Amino acid sequence: MKVRFLTSTPLNAVKGSGTYAGIATLAGGLRALGVDVEIVAPDFDFPIHTLRRLVFNERLWWRDASGCDVVVGFDMDGYRVAGRRGVPHVASIKGVIADEMRFEHGTTRMTMSVQAACERRHVREADLVMTTSRYAASRLEELYQISKVGSIVPELIDLAAWQMLFERNPAEPDPARFTVFCVCRFYPRKRLHLLLRAAARLRERIPELEVRIAGGGPEWTKLNALWRQERLENTVKWLGDVSQDHLAHEYRQCDIFCLPSVQEGFGIVFLEAMAAGKPIVAVRAAAVPEVVEQGVLVEPESDEALAEAILALYGDAAKRVTLAEAGRSIVERYAAPRVARLFLYEVQSLL
Repeated sequence: MKVRFLTSTPLNAVKGSGTYAGIATLAGGLRALGVDVEIVAPDFDFPIHTLRRLVFNERLWWRDASGCDVVVGFDMDGYRVAGRRGVPHVASIKGVIADEMRFEHGTTRMTMSVQAACERRHVREADLVMTTSRYAASRLEELYQISKVGSIVPELIDLAAWQMLFERNPAEPDPARFTVFCVCRFYPRKRLHLLLRAAARLRERIPELEVRIAGGGPEWTKLNALWRQERLENTVKWLGDVSQDHLAHEYRQCDIFCLPSVQEGFGIVFLEAMAAGKPIVAVRAAAVPEVVEQGVLVEPESDEALAEAILALYGDAAKRVTLAEAGRSIVERYAAPRVARLFLYEVQSLL
């Protein structure tokens, strides 16, 4: 079987974030099952991401659709050709753009509204709609007025590859510090300002606290201003965009992982934290409770609740171990071979 993937997501971990990780790992999992996977992505660049996506999709119209058994378009990509070429077409939605744009403003919100309109067209024209969580399915049905999502196939993680990364980058938590690690793109919906305010609340109660944040993005200026305002120079460390090896090292050396995001279609970083054997603090919102079944979840939008959850784990080493062990067990469900087989089954059912 030959499957063609359509994506305008940047094909690197820094710019493509969790979407890239999910697509790349899925492609690898399918290839391990003997599937021929072709990834079609833009071979050009524009400074405006939305324009790049639109041009990429318009150019798909002129691309020969023969030579593959099924086409899988991710998120909005594929809206121009879905249902129009005689080849079965799957819309695989990793992040519901209309849901994400609720947290944006100004020009970003305007450009995302264009992308959301394309994604809406994509899911309405596709032969099968897949998404990664019950939450994402409900948002697709509500925001795009489709009757029902065809199937839910969760995100996946290459546990063997991560184990190699951990072995190549060994580290243990520093007993002289209590380290909280976070990694994400800096979007408003990630609510990193809450983590900064929680750190300000905790620095007197946990003198050895160190919060380490990897990533970058459009919220950097605001977050940096808050960091200075709260005088967190000695408590919060900005790591910037990091390599996979560096990321593995950060996961291994932290005591807990924390991401207070209020909008996640899934949340691959939670799987990575579980694979590293780290307890998780997050918020009870979006798809997070579906993924973080064994973690400390607090009400969203509360830096006080976030701080209290971190403080509780700081004072309870036994609970940290219990949560870490539970996470290691849970993440096995999302192992690449297992989820890739599920994805393949859904595609074969369509054929």
